[in-house]
Amino acid sequence: MLDKAQIEAVIPHRDPFLLLDSVVELVPGRRVVAEKRLTGEEEVFRGHFPGYPVFPGVLQVEALAQAGAVAVLSLPENRGKIVLFAGLEKVRFRRQVRPGDTLRLEVELVALRGPLGKGEGKASVGEEIACTATMTFALTEGGPA
Repeated sequence: MLDKAQIEAVIPHRDPFLLLDSVVELVPGRRVVAEKRLTGEEEVFRGHFPGYPVFPGVLQVEALAQAGAVAVLSLPENRGKIVLFAGLEKVRFRRQVRPGDTLRLEVELVALRGPLGKGEGKASVGEEIACTATMTFALTEGGPA
């Protein structure tokens, strides 16, 4: 549905910190499914861990948050804003994510009132869940400081 250039038109993240390659499902303000293909060439694998590369759990959570941001910022009234973490709950890591894996990122927005919201996220590789998290976020005006 959205390629990397189209994702960049919605959220402010850029390489090397843009952690989405595509959006495959999108219901603005409600739900998103995105993907991140890990080739092994990502810089993070050089140091995490040499000889046994693993995609860090914190980056899995960030990828979920970026996917959720696509759903939030796709609403016309939120264009040009920035989504920031306000809290994390129930974060669980269940499977290692390694080079060659495609991380499927699903986020359901369960609350969105004014500048605050909450999303339930699940990252999977194939049929296996890699990470789950409940994310609270705040919307703020974007733009250069």
